[in-house]
Amino acid sequence: MKRSNLIFIVALLFSFLVTTIPVFSQPGKVRVSLKAGVSQTLGVDTEIKIVYSRPGVKGRKIWGDLVPYGMAPGNKYSKDKPYPWRAGANENTTIEFNKDILIEGQKLPAGKYGIHMIPGEKEWTIIFSKNNSAWGSFSYNQEEDALRVKVVPEEVPFQEWLSFGFDELAGTSATAFLRWEKLRVPFKIKLAE
Repeated sequence: MKRSNLIFIVALLFSFLVTTIPVFSQPGKVRVSLKAGVSQTLGVDTEIKIVYSRPGVKGRKIWGDLVPYGMAPGNKYSKDKPYPWRAGANENTTIEFNKDILIEGQKLPAGKYGIHMIPGEKEWTIIFSKNNSAWGSFSYNQEEDALRVKVVPEEVPFQEWLSFGFDELAGTSATAFLRWEKLRVPFKIKLAE
């Protein structure tokens, strides 16, 4: 190998190391609201998967304040158009099914959906949007709704970090829920016949 080629390769490697070592040696960037997921199988092979980001309460008043009741007022991100809550933080919370299911008795075809919610003091609307790749709910468009259901929130003991889960498992049905602060928002899922 020619000396000039060797010098070029060494210089190239040195340049690579100089530019990448600072990136790898910095403490990892951490999302404030960590990404999480939960899944549940119903029946023999119907898979349900929820992916979301987990904000913390951090001493804030959540319901009716940080997360307003009704649609959030428009802002610079939503072109001043009111929008629902993203049911978490960061990008859309998503729910995915590999087979058709029933949510609160209403059919929802297999697929991946963005979850949005309209909180209320006594009743919530859960929206399953065909748009599952938005950043939050700022670009929410009602015309992309696949399904809307109404549910009643429940008071529960305090929980710092938002979570989704499944309980009331009955083989072919379960109750999925969002839980945060002192509130649990359940929605029933059942296999479609």
